[in-house]
Amino acid sequence: MKFVDKALARRLESAEEMPQVLYAESYKKSRPEIGAEWQEIAGGHMIFAGLGSPIGRATGVGLDCEVTESDLNRIEEFYRSHGAPSQVDVCPYTDLKFLEMLKSRGYGFSEFNNVLVRELNPSEDLPLLPSGVEIRRGRTEEAEMLSNILKQCFFPDGNLPEGMDELLLPMFHFPDAVVFAGSVNGKLAATATGLMIPQRKVVALAGAGTLPEFRNQGLQTAVLQYRMHAAAEAGCELAVIVTLGGTTSQRNAEKLGFTVAYTKATLVRDFAKA
Repeated sequence: MKFVDKALARRLESAEEMPQVLYAESYKKSRPEIGAEWQEIAGGHMIFAGLGSPIGRATGVGLDCEVTESDLNRIEEFYRSHGAPSQVDVCPYTDLKFLEMLKSRGYGFSEFNNVLVRELNPSEDLPLLPSGVEIRRGRTEEAEMLSNILKQCFFPDGNLPEGMDELLLPMFHFPDAVVFAGSVNGKLAATATGLMIPQRKVVALAGAGTLPEFRNQGLQTAVLQYRMHAAAEAGCELAVIVTLGGTTSQRNAEKLGFTVAYTKATLVRDFAKA
């Protein structure tokens, strides 16, 4: 594993930054009523993707340049104009002056996430698959079916949060998306998505699930390896997974050679409570 410095952290942060930018751009067309928007700021992006959305933060800020009071004013005005709290991702490599600014303005902690990384090798062998199991690229016309697999995995009781359809389905249409489907005896059983960020030579891995009746057959491991192989062949050097600490997702990633590069935090200032 490469030594983690500020330059590497900047590449890794793009794994959450650029998907959010694409979501905001997608929502401009599909859900214009929510007022989705993104802007570049201090080396990163600030993104708004709807009130209450689990995505939409200022990410990548203060990693390859200094952040000024004027920059933070812009961030706060951006979110205030949308009636939303100001949310900012920070990590151990974020500009220390920026952290002091956030502290002085009363930003509070929201959540921690672990950023896991693995180097890619295009010559790495793909796994041997059991009889009847096939892993292949997901097709555009299958987007809704594959999205439904994720919904059944994430929300088995059917209590789908409002707007979750719009959160899952766009992943299958993004440019530079890496989408794979797994089938057992011809029946779709698993899916996994990823997004290549060519300018950073990074692939962000997310959105993976296997239907309950097809689990314990190695499908999730296989679709993960196929995604990494495809990204490596396309020129990506690193695969990134961002997850809450101590989760099954983290454990599964570490079994396949991912290591925790650092833990990042989301800090929030809620103007309504100021």
